[in-house]
Amino acid sequence: MTQSVTLPLALRAERGEVDGNAGRLSFYCCRAATDAIPLLLVHSVNAAASAYEVLPLFDHYRTKRPVYALDLPGFGFSERTARRYTPQLMTKAVHAMLTETAIAHGERPIDVIAISLGCEFVARAASVAPEAFRSVGFISPTGFDRSTPEEAPVGATRAMPIFHKALSLIGRSFFDVLTSKASIRYFLRKTWGSNAIDEGLADYDYLTAHQPGAHYAPYAFVSGYLFSKDIQTIYRSLKLPVWMVHGIRGDFTDYSKATLFERRPNWTIKSFPTGALPHFEILDQVVQSYDEFSGRLP
Repeated sequence: MTQSVTLPLALRAERGEVDGNAGRLSFYCCRAATDAIPLLLVHSVNAAASAYEVLPLFDHYRTKRPVYALDLPGFGFSERTARRYTPQLMTKAVHAMLTETAIAHGERPIDVIAISLGCEFVARAASVAPEAFRSVGFISPTGFDRSTPEEAPVGATRAMPIFHKALSLIGRSFFDVLTSKASIRYFLRKTWGSNAIDEGLADYDYLTAHQPGAHYAPYAFVSGYLFSKDIQTIYRSLKLPVWMVHGIRGDFTDYSKATLFERRPNWTIKSFPTGALPHFEILDQVVQSYDEFSGRLP
């Protein structure tokens, strides 16, 4: 069994917890500028995901508006028990945070920005309860590549049960190889499309991946249980304003189906000459694009 290491806070902020139908959830918050519209940040899903992935955005907006950052189920300080990790569970976690912001700031629509696979969960949450959202922002969202079907049964996923069962039988040992320091840096270089990765993120990835129960959600991820086959239908259903940006460097650059959304009046799509986490590389340009988008909102 892998020895766990102490996990520091991912963000320099107050950390809170909420219990609900998504289990025990941890979140970070900075409630400065309490009269402004709150912003919720949702990280991606991978073998070593955490709220650290939204750190540049959190620090930028923390003095301008109330900012919240969620640890998705199975990651960070949220519950990491052995259970079914599904898009529905992750969507419930997003809804739980909407309830939390409503308690703190009143019943009004908020803005949400998500990263990679986190975008699918936010999109699903917005399709279920659009009145809770003023807008959604997607950074390098999944579900726009050639392999994603344009139509699929409601709730269908890319689950590979036999592969997941094999991983469960192997236990933690495969995950330890997947999250070694060398492996983490290898996958981050693929994400960046260069060797100039963020060292702080690499260090935190290793720490968060070496917590008790850290392999349960990632095993669901790598065996396809968290990828929705019907996500194109979900994206098309969104009527609220959508801001989407992505990089053109690295392994995550297939956005061929994004062209189907470019002419939709509620979608704003922009690409940057970066990897999949442009806010780590060119924060000023990313927030300028987002501020121009949000400045047009009521």
